[in-house]
Amino acid sequence: MNALLLFVGWCLLLALCWPLALLALLLAPLVWLISLPLRLLGIGVGATFALIGALLFLPARLLGYRRTA
Repeated sequence: MNALLLFVGWCLLLALCWPLALLALLLAPLVWLISLPLRLLGIGVGATFALIGALLFLPARLLGYRRTA
């Protein structure tokens, strides 16, 4: 559904202002390539926080504490 809305929005932009639509079509892969390192950095930071949390709660888990859902 997201892809369909994106395509319809791009077609609308193409009808209203075709140079801007073509510019968006050409710059989209460049923006994606620039955002890739930021996504990887976010994954790394999230994994680091998960590791720190697991280390902090390890003594409680060893003593038998279980979280109730």
